[in-house]
Amino acid sequence: MRTATKGFTLLELVITLAIIATLAVFAVPAYRSHVARTHRIDAAAALYRAAQFVEQAASSAVSALPPGMDQAPQFGAPIYLLRVLPANDTNGGYSIEAAPSEAGPARDDVCGIFTLDATGQRGNRNSNTGANAIAPSSGECWNTN
Repeated sequence: MRTATKGFTLLELVITLAIIATLAVFAVPAYRSHVARTHRIDAAAALYRAAQFVEQAASSAVSALPPGMDQAPQFGAPIYLLRVLPANDTNGGYSIEAAPSEAGPARDDVCGIFTLDATGQRGNRNSNTGANAIAPSSGECWNTN
């Protein structure tokens, strides 16, 4: 009489690994895309908070943002660093930019640096200044849908 052995056959193991690999091929890029989108939304929200702060302090010229408002997310390790740019002929009084932190996960993001000025003009510019730097589409970067 033969006793029943417990365990997996090689075929069952290969099928299981193939299913896991197929799921990983689709899940990992979707997860990374979601995380990048979340970082972009944090940058946009931080720009709007900073713009509101600058608008409320309109009587005094704001040259720097207070701690916590100078980064996105507001608490924890910064992914984007915010700064107020001086007034010029086109920005309506001020401009704020959110640049990816050098050590953060968004440093190589295609959206680059987010900008918002007093006229409500939103934009992006690539942080790379090389000849191959392609300007990102602002519509895709600011899209929160």
